[in-house]
Amino acid sequence: MSGARGAISGASGSGTVWATTDSPVGELLLVGTERADGIALTSLSMPGQRNAPAVRGAWRRDEAAFGEVRRQLSAYFTDQGTEFQLKFGKSGSEFQRRVWAALEEIPYGTTTTYGELAERLGIPRSGIRAVGTAVGANPLLLVRPCHRVVGADGAMCGYAGGVDRKVWLLTHEGALQPTLV
Repeated sequence: MSGARGAISGASGSGTVWATTDSPVGELLLVGTERADGIALTSLSMPGQRNAPAVRGAWRRDEAAFGEVRRQLSAYFTDQGTEFQLKFGKSGSEFQRRVWAALEEIPYGTTTTYGELAERLGIPRSGIRAVGTAVGANPLLLVRPCHRVVGADGAMCGYAGGVDRKVWLLTHEGALQPTLV
């Protein structure tokens, strides 16, 4: 999903808009900041997600502001799109932004491990935990594909949206084979 760049901003004031949209993994909360060139997505979260933002009173609900985000999400969920080309707000530490940029380079339908991600970034093995922490702080689930990072043994660990959703997303993308129950 290359092309998606940026990070969550400290969206707390009057320029912040929000909306929700239905998806196969639950109702998604979309948060963005108003800019001269349109809305910059600052957060995409799922119900029950760890550290998900809560709608604040100063935010303005604006369903129309997220038309392009919804279009690209629909294409993703209906197997008609594998990349997101969206404007993102900017925040996070320099280290987090480096890790998040690396997430965006993980191809659709594949996975990588935290160790491989650290190696790609030139971070020593002693820094793998810091990489995992930065991955876990990703405010843009789905569009910045942190769900494509798995444990060294292939374990489905560390997804803020929940392991069941991670498995669903990776199965949807073809990175995992569906299991028969």
